[in-house]
Amino acid sequence: MVTTKDKTDTKRLPMMPIRDVVIFPYMMTPFVVGRESSVRALEEALLGDKKIFLATQHDASVDEPRPDEIYSVGTVANIVQSLKQPDGNIKVLVEGVERGKIVSVSEEEGYFRAVVKTTTYKVEQGSQLEALTGRVTNLFEQYVKLSQNLNYETMIAAIRVDDPGKLADTVGANLQLTIEEKQELLEISDPIDRLTRVAELLDIEIEKLNVDRTIQGRVKRQMERAQKEYYLNEKIKAIQKELGRGEKSEFDELKKKIDTAGMTKDAHEKAMAELKRLEGMPPMSAESTVSRNYLDWLLAVPWKKRTKEIRDLRYARQVLEGDHYGLEKIKERILEFLSVRRLVQNPKGSILCFVGAPGVGKTSLGMSIAKATGRKFVRLSLGGVRDEAEIRGHRRTYIGALPGQLIQMMKKAGTRNPVIMLDEVDKMSTDFRGDPSAALLEVLDPEQNYMFMDHYLDVEYDLSQVFFIATANVLHTIPAPLQDRMEVIRLSGYTELEKLEIAKRFLVPKQRKETGIGEEQVEFKDEGLQTLIQSYTREAGVRNLEREIGNICRKVARKVVEAQSAGTPEPDAQSAEATSQDGLEVVEDEVQAEEPAKKNKKKAKKEEAEPLVPIEKVIVNPPTIAELLGPARFRDRDTDKCNEIGAATGLAWTEVGGSILTTEATVMEGRGKMTTTGQLGDVMQESAHAAMSYIRSRAQFLGLPKDFYRHLDIHVHVPEGAIPKDGPSAGITIATSICSTLTGIPVRCDIAMTGEITVRGRVLPIGGLKEKLLAAHRHGILEVVLPNENEKDLVDVPENIRKDMKLNFVSSMDEVLKIALEREIVALPLAPTATAADLVARPNEENVTH
Repeated sequence: MVTTKDKTDTKRLPMMPIRDVVIFPYMMTPFVVGRESSVRALEEALLGDKKIFLATQHDASVDEPRPDEIYSVGTVANIVQSLKQPDGNIKVLVEGVERGKIVSVSEEEGYFRAVVKTTTYKVEQGSQLEALTGRVTNLFEQYVKLSQNLNYETMIAAIRVDDPGKLADTVGANLQLTIEEKQELLEISDPIDRLTRVAELLDIEIEKLNVDRTIQGRVKRQMERAQKEYYLNEKIKAIQKELGRGEKSEFDELKKKIDTAGMTKDAHEKAMAELKRLEGMPPMSAESTVSRNYLDWLLAVPWKKRTKEIRDLRYARQVLEGDHYGLEKIKERILEFLSVRRLVQNPKGSILCFVGAPGVGKTSLGMSIAKATGRKFVRLSLGGVRDEAEIRGHRRTYIGALPGQLIQMMKKAGTRNPVIMLDEVDKMSTDFRGDPSAALLEVLDPEQNYMFMDHYLDVEYDLSQVFFIATANVLHTIPAPLQDRMEVIRLSGYTELEKLEIAKRFLVPKQRKETGIGEEQVEFKDEGLQTLIQSYTREAGVRNLEREIGNICRKVARKVVEAQSAGTPEPDAQSAEATSQDGLEVVEDEVQAEEPAKKNKKKAKKEEAEPLVPIEKVIVNPPTIAELLGPARFRDRDTDKCNEIGAATGLAWTEVGGSILTTEATVMEGRGKMTTTGQLGDVMQESAHAAMSYIRSRAQFLGLPKDFYRHLDIHVHVPEGAIPKDGPSAGITIATSICSTLTGIPVRCDIAMTGEITVRGRVLPIGGLKEKLLAAHRHGILEVVLPNENEKDLVDVPENIRKDMKLNFVSSMDEVLKIALEREIVALPLAPTATAADLVARPNEENVTH
């Protein structure tokens, strides 16, 4: 196939930029002209030989394109027809004549005029050209048959031409191509190359149409299936209507709820399968009820609903400060949590564990956290739970099966990201039904709880957005793996100053409100609250303090009511009986008049309320408290109490905070036996033996005969024998009391001590330092002996406590004795021949120092 240039010509024509269309030679195209420049170019062409050059602009959104924004190859066209419309636009019909290339463009009188170069080609006939022409013709016939937009007879008649260039342009103009692809075809000037490119495009377009036809066939089959299902469903509805079940099926409602619930794919499939089973069951069967309950639970659990979280640190701080006094460490942790939530889009849920004595505000703190973060709050009490099914639920095979408490709490919250408080997590127990603490391992693990599996639902449920807060009084009853999954935050007992502030800010206003008395009836003085704290309560928290304040408020409320009724005549028996007999009629009248009463409810309450009779304002101070509550229940330790031989004051940690622990020791003639009483545990008994070993090893430095223990029995007793006691921290207290008894030197009564002792006399660190110091301060003991290694733990002790108290840090038992005993021990004060009987027979007047 050979192609040669036949003729080249140059023409100067008005040029019109066109958009969203490419005009090919031999193509009749109508379009509307609206731009002013295009209208002028059209008018200029109509005044001449009606020839105009049409070129497509690059960007159709440009209203006034520059010459460089117009393709350089376009089509010279004849204006076949033009019609001016009422809105000023001109509708034209043009016919492409030949392609041309812009040589230059000039702007004349508001329109473009272009110098266009046109070229005609001569193609030699041959077998290859015939084969290519036949191939394009066949392909185009296939394309027309597959396409639904072209008329078959018209198109086939249009391509019956001998000129390969005209064939290529006719086919190209009728293909569904992009503007860029059509412009590329227009710019191919060689007829043979253009025809080859058309054949390639036809192959691509036919393949696309075949794919479209395959898809349409599949869609049609699906539509036929859907129409069949629709027909059957309509028939079922008609049957149900005849059976009296209503037009709208209950199953349709369930299906709609399942589709809109936002379930996971697995849960959705499970729900649809259960719904299908339910449709085939008799409505009154027991199995139908089980299936329906299961679907109701699946729909009741929140799958996609979330509470919008408040991440404003200032608001959170304001809420926490307003609800709680002190607890700075806890507040800082909550603010850190909120800070992370602001910086990370999808953080994992936090798991905190508040450990502290009863009444220190663990539960109320969880409610404040929910309020500060804007989340829903639900509380799950785990005290006494011993069945693993309480956490994971029962399988549906059991009669009356239900989901576990966690899923029930999620339903109650109604949102995916609530605050769930696991209260009293240390009170769970284990029996043959399983271990609930083991079931909590998955719940409280952020790496696993996004796919928590409840036995009843039997689908994975995401708990990773939940803020879990566990509370406990002690840690040793919580399994170690469960502790490892929680961030433990200890809430120590309150100081007296903190209790005073809490009472003034929270407890007194709350009890006033609950008892209905105002500030004009009762006023709590600081010294009165201080007396309540010191003499009527002895606790780490404030629960008993609130109870005593409420007790006072109730007594004041009684005085108010008695004063109010003092001026009212006492009803006689007959009027009281009449009132009781007429009670039914009054109630019936009230029921009949219920609606009018609702409208005037507030007005009626105001009219019926009797004014309070003013009474003399009750000032709550120490004398008033003694009058209202009776004598003091607790007595502060007297700092000027006599120093005694064999009596040392220790410090202990308990589940309700710190406490003082008096240790007594005495000696008597015997055979070296050591007795410990007071329900002492194994560790505490071992501490007593370690103390005795230390004393024997230091006998000559303590002024004791080397064989003193052979003829003496030593008895160590810790009072309050009904209460079990254990732990190593009483070691130095026991050693001090025994040394005091053996040496006859009294122990100072204004000092307390705590520390573990070794047989070599070393003093080891202990735990619960803050609680122990608070207990000493609460009992009026302002000097304490502590292990040297516990000095670093003072950061947790309130500053006012540290300032009030003298803290002696020691590393050996020798240092303890120098501080705790009334006077220093002198080595070997007795004769070397002294016997154990001499130690027992010391005069009584030496045993007590005044």
